[in-house]
Amino acid sequence: MSVGSVGDEVLAQQAPQQSLGTDAARNLASTTKSAPQMQEISSRWLLRSLPWVEAKGGAYRVNRRLSHAVGDGRVTFVQTGERVAVIPAELGELPALRGYEDEEALRELAARCVQRVYAPGEVIAAAGAPADRVHLLAHGRVEQVGEGPYGDEAVLGVLADGSYFGEDALLADGAVQEWTARAATSCTVLELTRDDVTALAARTGSLASHLAGVAGRPERPTNGYGEAAIDLSAGHVGEALVPHAFVDYEAAPREYELSLAQTVLKVHTRVADLYNHPMNQTEHQLRLTVEALRERQEHELVNNREFGLLANCDYGQRIQPHDGVPGPDDLDELLSRRRDSKLFLAHPKAIAAIGRELNRRGLVPETVDVAGTRVPTWRGLPIFPCDKIPVTPAGTSSILCLRTGESDQGVIGLHQTGLADEVEPGLSVRFMGISEQAIISYLVTTYYSAAILVPDALGVLENVEVNRRR
Repeated sequence: MSVGSVGDEVLAQQAPQQSLGTDAARNLASTTKSAPQMQEISSRWLLRSLPWVEAKGGAYRVNRRLSHAVGDGRVTFVQTGERVAVIPAELGELPALRGYEDEEALRELAARCVQRVYAPGEVIAAAGAPADRVHLLAHGRVEQVGEGPYGDEAVLGVLADGSYFGEDALLADGAVQEWTARAATSCTVLELTRDDVTALAARTGSLASHLAGVAGRPERPTNGYGEAAIDLSAGHVGEALVPHAFVDYEAAPREYELSLAQTVLKVHTRVADLYNHPMNQTEHQLRLTVEALRERQEHELVNNREFGLLANCDYGQRIQPHDGVPGPDDLDELLSRRRDSKLFLAHPKAIAAIGRELNRRGLVPETVDVAGTRVPTWRGLPIFPCDKIPVTPAGTSSILCLRTGESDQGVIGLHQTGLADEVEPGLSVRFMGISEQAIISYLVTTYYSAAILVPDALGVLENVEVNRRR
């Protein structure tokens, strides 16, 4: 650098300012502002896809045909280090112990369960072998292996955490295992033998009488769905005697009461009076509060223990992926469990896992335009993202398949409209007054629930691995 250029630079730094600077000018300028933003807002496809039915009395009763299905639940375990134990009351999920309430006897049965660990590929119970024990699957995946139509080996189904098999051994002496149970992954299994049960029954009169009552109970005729059968006759000629029949109903049908989410929104009068231009402070406070309530509403529709879809899906409609990842075969099996399916619902990570598996097989899923958004499909059904479906720390999630609508005996949303101070269907904002601290309060409330009209309206593909890449 020359001496002259250095001198010019020094003079430029010492020259007086000749015009107003931008920092000072901004004090007189108007700024362009955005409305308050919120990252929590999601697409909420479940709320948009469910048909909403009025529950004017605050409850919705689902009347069904009488069902005789028993023992169709899951068994729950507790883990302490490497030791796994079954919760004693959960043994009541077994058909032989359904309705048995002697807590002391159930605790002893739970203590008699023996823990075993099976390696992948190891046979837990072989087809044709004597079935002398019930197996409670605490963790892992078990394949039900049988003989195919041409004598080859076929996987009939997959069992996972909380399932059980061999329950007939507790009632029938000389029962035989109908299919081979083979560990697909490392499995932790608790085994309760028939000898242990009979030994306890010999000392406990209540257990002996309960088992005798279950074994001697006449088998009631049912259809393939566990419902009370309707006696019919078809194909007869002449003056054949036509059977008499009636359709029996459940004596105690389930009622879904409307749940609620609410909060008290508070705005200081000074803020509402002085800082209301160009945007209405109360209006935007309310807008973001309503968005948060709707997000919580969708979360409850998925996860609530009383009426949420994940917790209330029928056990017979829950299936396991054959290879852990959600493949097209698994989606097809999920579809085959019900008629007139309308949509899939999955966590975005699960949708990405579906895409990876389809790409691996050279399949390109089609997309469909739904309200201006391109949504991936399978067999023509949209797969909507729902971030309210949980992903476990182990990287597993669930995929839901729904048939919707009251006329189709599907899944419906429940709400009540026409509320006082209603601002949206089923959502009200009530003025609660002004406190001595000059704070205005509004009670913001929304009422909602969901009902599964018949069990096959909802199916769940459980324990899909969303992080595994292969």
